Amino acid sequence: MAVISMNETTTFRWSFEEDIFAYANAGIKAMGVWRQKLSDFGEAKGIELLEETGMAVSHLLWAGGFTGTDGRSYKDAVKDAKEAVETAAAMKAGCLVVHGGGRGGHTENHARRLVRGALEELLPTAEELDVVLAIEPMHPGCACGWTFLTNIDDALALLEEIASPRVKIVFDTYQLGFESDSFKSGIVERIPEIAPHLAIVQLGDGRRPPHGDQNRCLLGRGMVPLGPIVEALAAAGYDGYYDVELLGEDIEGIAYAALLEHAKAAFEELLHSSFSSP
Repeated sequence: MAVISMNETTTFRWSFEEDIFAYANAGIKAMGVWRQKLSDFGEAKGIELLEETGMAVSHLLWAGGFTGTDGRSYKDAVKDAKEAVETAAAMKAGCLVVHGGGRGGHTENHARRLVRGALEELLPTAEELDVVLAIEPMHPGCACGWTFLTNIDDALALLEEIASPRVKIVFDTYQLGFESDSFKSGIVERIPEIAPHLAIVQLGDGRRPPHGDQNRCLLGRGMVPLGPIVEALAAAGYDGYYDVELLGEDIEGIAYAALLEHAKAAFEELLHSSFSSP
């Protein structure tokens, strides 16, 4: 059954502990754990609190940077990612989100080889600990140092190269619902092809495609075709987590409690519409 999850980047200024209790009080039973907040709170203590409260973890974010665009060496990035796999396993996370890194000064082929090599190094640990590695393609307007995977075909091609059920895709509606200068990406029609490869769906909306920093808006207030996307996902058999990720100037002035309530109501409406459609 499809379940709403709240991403900790949505409530950026709250602490890990505040997030857990606020989400629970809002009737949200799953969350996307941000490693930075978990580290600030204390990893062991945080995992214990998750267990005590019964809060499920839809995903752990993030690991990667294998191409060096965040300043780390390949070796250090892989070592950190292995630690993240272990953390994801300890909290029974649905998946670990992976941002391989931007192309930087590399050729695209070399950047791809670095990311593929890193994923192959991580696979034995992921298989042993039963963790899914979820790569996230991003819109070219905001991918920058995060990833060189800027469309769904890039991500699917990498999955085909790796050929492991432990490597899947993050489907972020904000990232994939737009094209560079168009609101018609054709993504809805491709969902039957994409759905079997999904680790998690992230719900985001925006009034315009990203250009630099991400600027998301309340779900249903932007130009992303959330209704058709969720309907197509349901029809294709996706019944996993829908993680709500909201950030940017358009939502900065909204109280977090109001964000949670609106997100929950919007998610319930999307599900109702998708499952009641003929």
